[in-house]
Amino acid sequence: MVFLKNNYTFLCMVLLLPTLCYTDNYVSRAAYYSTHDGMGTPSGACGYGDYGKDVNSGEVCTASKWLYKNGAGCGACYQVRCKDKGLCSEEGTKVVMTDNGEGHGTDFILSYRAYAKLAKQPNVAKQLFAKGVVEIEYRRVSCKIGGNLMLKIQEHSKYPNYLAVVVMNQGGATDILAVEVYEEETKQWISMRRAYGAVFDLSSPPSGELNVRFLTSASAETKWVQSNKAVIPAEWKAGITVETDIQLT
Repeated sequence: MVFLKNNYTFLCMVLLLPTLCYTDNYVSRAAYYSTHDGMGTPSGACGYGDYGKDVNSGEVCTASKWLYKNGAGCGACYQVRCKDKGLCSEEGTKVVMTDNGEGHGTDFILSYRAYAKLAKQPNVAKQLFAKGVVEIEYRRVSCKIGGNLMLKIQEHSKYPNYLAVVVMNQGGATDILAVEVYEEETKQWISMRRAYGAVFDLSSPPSGELNVRFLTSASAETKWVQSNKAVIPAEWKAGITVETDIQLT
């Protein structure tokens, strides 16, 4: 039996054994957008810049408001496949969310490169592009997009009075809910503000090397994860990227 509730698919098989229920897939629609190279855009709402253009080999997407989650959904990875079995592959494509946007009842607008990956074969991709919008099913997954969690000191930062960071490489299946930096003088964690997307900022940040911790959410579990080393150097500069020793899935 198949039951649809709020676009969530419940597949239940009635057997002599205890009932097995599969709750992986949502159903929706997807469109595509074009850039000169078929990849992502550096101007997405997550604030990734060029990382948002190139991450995951340009197989990226904008996503609807309820998936964007006021920015907490930035970096999420989804397995997306279209439902036209004559044109579409069984596997579909894995896309990373880098922007917020929707239209025509869609939850996803895929980059040109990602949309083409929906096709069963490259020579039928043009038929998918002719459709413009396709019926899809999708699920949240983990994807390997670049090693440890990283922070980029955003270009708008002004040492030492204003610090803004962009959180990158979060693993795809984990949401970043909050970011805090540690002040050695007071022995306290100080909350950064989510400015927008994956960008967190703080006026008058503490001096010295800064350790950072992240409030994460994955598989219904919420917890703080902390780097075991000072992450942001004492004399940080706008534009640099620093790597933590944290790897999220």
